[in-house]
Parts: sequence; structure tokens; C-alpha cells
Amino acid sequence: MHPWAHFKTITQHRRLVRQLCFRVGLYRQGLTHDLSKYSPVEFWRGAKYYQGYRSPNDAERKETGVSLAWLHHKGRNRHHFEYWIDYVIGEDGKVSFGGCKMPMKYVAEQFCDRVAACKVYRGAQYTDADAYDYYIRSKGHIMIHPETGAEIEKMLLVLKERGEDAAIAYVRERLQTEG
Repeated sequence: MHPWAHFKTITQHRRLVRQLCFRVGLYRQGLTHDLSKYSPVEFWRGAKYYQGYRSPNDAERKETGVSLAWLHHKGRNRHHFEYWIDYVIGEDGKVSFGGCKMPMKYVAEQFCDRVAACKVYRGAQYTDADAYDYYIRSKGHIMIHPETGAEIEKMLLVLKERGEDAAIAYVRERLQTEG
């Protein structure tokens, strides 16, 4: 068990997300981001499976076949695209399971979350390309609405190609346009 190390990691992550959210104008979301990580179901599993270099949810999944902490977390935090997975009714009337389009304020928070997670887990090796590269590696097998996927990918690409200040300006602009 590593409760102190886990506490420091999630608190550092929340601090970085809060700073980024404030920069893009999402003050309430910055203050309330990931509070569920301090709930017993998430916190104690995180402490048990803590590794320091990646999400403890991966270790819980590997050991038990499911991450109960993640199931709790994604069901309470709208900045995760997994929160938005539901039955989708196609134009032909057929029902399938897929990603629903996310409101822009949650896509922007997802951007902040991904950047902060990369900064925490990559540490001194962090580059502005990390969040984009991680997203690209996973995008072929995730259930995300095509428009939401295109939005987050563009935000992360601006970060990779032009840096954090340019990405923050871009995200602010998208929030104003779609907000």
C-alpha cells in the first residue's frame, strides 16, 4: 500500500489540471476536477495498485480483470469520453453502442486532464508531444464520437506542434466558438 505517494500523485495531477483549466477559463471544472479520486472506492484501490509512473487502474485491471476504481471514476467525471458511451440510434434507426458527442467544455477539460497526466507520469521526460502521441496510439480502439475525437486530436496536435501557450489559446477559442 502506498497511500501517501498516491495522495501526492493525485493531488499534483489535480493542481496541474486546475492551472490549465483556469488558463482556458474553466474555473468551476478546475476546482472540482477528479474529486472522486479521494473517495474510498477510488483512493484505496489507487493506493493498493500505485506504481508512480502510470495509472494504478492499469495494475488493478491486470490483477483482477477489471478496475473498480475506474468504473466508479468514469461514471462521475464527464471529461472522460467513456462517460459518454451509450446506445446510439443511427439515421437508419439501428441501435448500437458507441460514443456520444461531448459538450466542448468537457472536451477542453479532457485536454487539460491528458496534458496534466502526461506531465505527472512522464516527469522530466515530458514533452508537448506526449499527450498527442498517447492519444494517437489509442484512438483506433476507443469508442469516441467522431467529432469529439477530432476536437481532442486537434487540441493535442496544436500542443505538439506549437506548444502549450498556443494550445491554450486554441482551446479558449474553441470554447468561445462552441460554448
